[in-house]
Amino acid sequence: MPTTAETVRSLKKNFPDLQRKKLHEITPWLVEKWRSARLKANARPATVNRALDNLRAAMARAVEWGFLAENPLAKVKRTKTDTAAPIRYMTEDEEAALLIALVDREKRIRADRASANAWRAERGYPLHPDLRSCAFADHLRPIVLLSLNTGMRRGEIFSLDWQDVDLDRAVVTVRGAKAKSQTTRHIPLNAVALETLTRWREQSQSGLVFPSRTGERLTNVNKSWTSVLSAAGIKKFRWHDLRHHFASKLVMAGVDLNTVRELLGHSTITMTLRYAHLAPEHKAAAVARLVVAQ
Repeated sequence: MPTTAETVRSLKKNFPDLQRKKLHEITPWLVEKWRSARLKANARPATVNRALDNLRAAMARAVEWGFLAENPLAKVKRTKTDTAAPIRYMTEDEEAALLIALVDREKRIRADRASANAWRAERGYPLHPDLRSCAFADHLRPIVLLSLNTGMRRGEIFSLDWQDVDLDRAVVTVRGAKAKSQTTRHIPLNAVALETLTRWREQSQSGLVFPSRTGERLTNVNKSWTSVLSAAGIKKFRWHDLRHHFASKLVMAGVDLNTVRELLGHSTITMTLRYAHLAPEHKAAAVARLVVAQ
């Protein structure tokens, strides 16, 4: 679930023309006009829907607080999307390139820190922490590794507390209050995810697993993520596609769709069915039963 701050940022970014409007002046017509312009500008329907959901929710809250008699956007429908649209996941070569790019980035960060400390030492300035003894140079690589191996949403990872990480039992708990489905789920940690969190725990002194530099909740890693994708030569791949990659690999490995649904935290099987085509052997086995033995 997005935080209040994230929702406010979304509203300001997506609806600048509405900010000077009074609440009762925000009409379905204005929203439809906005939607049409966004779609003509090649915005993804799902992106448009997320922005619309935030605006509709804000208007609903205004009704709850007595600023509006009714929500004028209550009947504005979401943009239709192709539920069978292709799923973007990485090839084996792309995944290998991404992991190499993450390691190379950390080497550069460590080298830059060592150079900066040498410069500071010559001038008698206090030194920054030496990163050469740390398992990770910063939070990006462990976050990506955790995403690849748990399928957690970005917001779920950013909100994750150490109290919800059981390293002894190798389980992460995503609390319902922080999950999009509002349902608590437990995700087993495989060897990579467990080692990542175990090593990162030695560096993290906060209640949050991945705090920002100020100790608060992270809001994004867009700049560093985009840089790593570029270095890896990976195109048209969003952060959310890490989640698709996790699910796709499970299905292609023969994991049943209901188990994938539970791991992803989908409230119904409908969303999970988008990965069904990645397990064609099940369909092949089904139609094979029609063959009559000669």
